[in-house]
Amino acid sequence: MREPLLRLRLLLRLLLLLSSFLFASPVRLTHHQRHLPTPDNEPSISFPLIPVSHPHPRPNPNSSDSLLLSSPASSSSSFTYSRVLVVSLPVGTPPQSQPMILDTGSQLSWIQCNNDNSSSLFPKKQLSPPPPTTTFNPSLSSSFSALPCDNSLCTPSVPDYSLPTSCDQHRLCHYSYFYADGTLAEGNLVREQIPLSGTPPLVLGCSSGSTDGKGTLGMNLGRLSFASQAKVKKFSYCVPGRTPSGAAPTGSFYLGNNPSSGTFRYIGLMSFPQSQRMPNLDPLAYTVAMQGIRIGTQKLNIPPSAFVPDAGGSGQTMIDSGTEFSYFVDEAYDKVKAEVVRVAGRKLKQGFSYGGGLMDICFNGDPVGTGESIGDMAFLFEKGVEVVIPKERILADVGGGVHCLAIGRSSMLGAASNIIGNFHQQDLWVEFDLANRRVGFGKAYCSRPHS
Repeated sequence: MREPLLRLRLLLRLLLLLSSFLFASPVRLTHHQRHLPTPDNEPSISFPLIPVSHPHPRPNPNSSDSLLLSSPASSSSSFTYSRVLVVSLPVGTPPQSQPMILDTGSQLSWIQCNNDNSSSLFPKKQLSPPPPTTTFNPSLSSSFSALPCDNSLCTPSVPDYSLPTSCDQHRLCHYSYFYADGTLAEGNLVREQIPLSGTPPLVLGCSSGSTDGKGTLGMNLGRLSFASQAKVKKFSYCVPGRTPSGAAPTGSFYLGNNPSSGTFRYIGLMSFPQSQRMPNLDPLAYTVAMQGIRIGTQKLNIPPSAFVPDAGGSGQTMIDSGTEFSYFVDEAYDKVKAEVVRVAGRKLKQGFSYGGGLMDICFNGDPVGTGESIGDMAFLFEKGVEVVIPKERILADVGGGVHCLAIGRSSMLGAASNIIGNFHQQDLWVEFDLANRRVGFGKAYCSRPHS
C-alpha cells in the first residue's frame, strides 16, 4: 500500500506512517448520472484519473519490512501488484507534466527528479522546453529552489517521525520515505510551483532515488500535504470499475467543487485528542465512524468496539485511495470469513492465502457464480449511509484462476486498523470536504465522460 509507515515505523523501525460501488437504501448508485450545476462560485478543475498496476519490489526476507509482504508458504500467491490511481499535474515554470499516485493516506507529495547530473538541484536557468520525459528536470524551471538544512522543516524542534529528514553533503534537506508496499523514495525537500489557480509555491520531495517510476500526491490532513499547502477546501475522485480483462477506463479527479455534489450523502470526519495519537492511531488520516458490515441480507455480529478507536488507536477506520484492497481488524475479518464460509464454503480454495496470509478467503472457478452464492456486501456508516459492493464485483482476480474476497487482515500489516481501499471505491464519487470536515459518497459511472 502507498501509505507511509507511521504505526509500523514506530513498532518496527520508528519510521511508520501506516496507516463497482453501489449504495444500498437510502442511496442506490446506478450506471447513469445527471451532473448538477456547480453549487457555488468556487473554482473547480478536473483531471483524468488513471488506474495503473503498480509493481511492488520483492521484500528483503532479512528485513523487518518482510513482515508486510512476505509469502512464506508455498501455497500462497506472491503479493506482486497493486492498483494505484495516477493523476498528472503541472509542476514548475514552465510546467512539466508529472504523474503522481493519488494517496489520501500519506502527507508528503513528491516527484521523480532527473538526476543525470549532480548539479540538478543547483539549476542553470534554461529557456528550452521540457524534454519528453516523465521525470522532472529542475534546471528547466525558473521557480525551483532546494530547502537548506537550516530550514525549520528540516530541523524541527520536535522530531517528525512521519517525515524523517537529515542534512546531505550539499547542506540540503534530505528525506527518506518508506511505504508499506515496499516502495522507498528519497531525495531533497524543495519548493516549487504547481501552477493551478491561486496555488502558492509548495514544499515537495524531489526524488533522486526511488523504487517507483511515479511520484505521489499526498492528500491527507497533514500540514505538508498538497491539500493543506494549497488550501484545498474540497476534492473528490471517481475510481472506474474494472473490466473482465482487468483493465479499467479513465476516472476523474476534482479539485474544488464537484458538479454532482448535490447528490452526495455525507458522514463526518472523526477527530482525536492529543493524548490519543499512538502507537496505532494515524491522526492525519480521513477517519470515519464505521458501524458494521452486511453480507447478503445478514448484518454480521461484529462487536461495535471493532470500529471504535481505543486509547491507542486500534479500531480506527480510514478512507484511503492509496491502498488497493480493504483491511479489517481480526474481530471483523473473522466474522466476514465465517459468513462467507457458511454461504459459499464448498467453493473455498482450501489451504490458500494471498499476500503471505493477508487474504485467505479465496476461490477457484467461476467468480460470478461464487459471487451469486455470497451476495452483495455492504459497509455501514453513520447516518444510514451504506456503501454496497455488488455481488458481481465482490471478488478480486489475483491470478492463476483464483479470485479472493478483496478484504485482508490488518493485523498482518502490523496495525489494528480498518482501511477502506480503492477496490471498494469503484464507480463511486468520494468527496473530502475539508472545510466542513466530512466525507461524501455519491452516484457515479466513472467510465462516462464528466463535464
